[in-house]
Amino acid sequence: MKKPKWVVEKEQAKKASAAETVWLFGLHAVRDALVNPAREKLRLIVTLNAQIKLAQAIETAGMAPEIADPRRFPAPLDPGSVHQGAALEVKPLDWGTLEDRCFDARRVIVLDRVTDPHNVGAILRSAEVLGAQAVIGTRHHSAPETGALAKTASGALERQPYLRVRNLAEAITQLQKMGFLVLGLDGEADDTIETALIGLSDRPVALVMGAEGPGLRQKTRETCDKLVRIDAAGGFGSLNVSNAAAVALYASLKA
Repeated sequence: MKKPKWVVEKEQAKKASAAETVWLFGLHAVRDALVNPAREKLRLIVTLNAQIKLAQAIETAGMAPEIADPRRFPAPLDPGSVHQGAALEVKPLDWGTLEDRCFDARRVIVLDRVTDPHNVGAILRSAEVLGAQAVIGTRHHSAPETGALAKTASGALERQPYLRVRNLAEAITQLQKMGFLVLGLDGEADDTIETALIGLSDRPVALVMGAEGPGLRQKTRETCDKLVRIDAAGGFGSLNVSNAAAVALYASLKA
């Protein structure tokens, strides 16, 4: 019996996902991946100088590195990548399900079509520093796990859960069922983050950030519990989405 088309496509996607690898680069990103026991590591390429700097991490990982000439670095990276003499091929991390990571969480960040890996990397770094338990994006139309993202995250990618879900509105509804107050960031909203949380400081909070320019999609806006803005000093200007995520997270924790 011939398999339905959707079954074939699902099996093909699963095989493609299993075969996917990522090249991490830069001393911080490579070092933290080497010492992460949850990270499946495949191939390590380093210059002699980088090998010295990463000696302890390489020993912890139990890997035999390939030593490369810095003038002919063989890792398949974009020409503009600042690899600092270190590149590591890995499998993407599996952080489990939304329920696994968010059931007892107090703060999470949700990203709606934030596709720039540098922005997502910076958000992961801020989320780790400020104590968010997860950053949630979508499988499509959001930044995947890449070397550029990992380098910007400066190691946070190895420790800060980055979940990518199939449907963002459904994920927001799941968070609401877990007790989260879901606040969508919108520069034109009437309420600030602080005023929206008056009397609700005991609730877990999900902060939903949209892409720079278009902001939150209409479906996302409708699914959030409330739209809020960052309390700004003036009536002009705006923050980069990664900066806005850090400020919003800090404001929610202090409210």
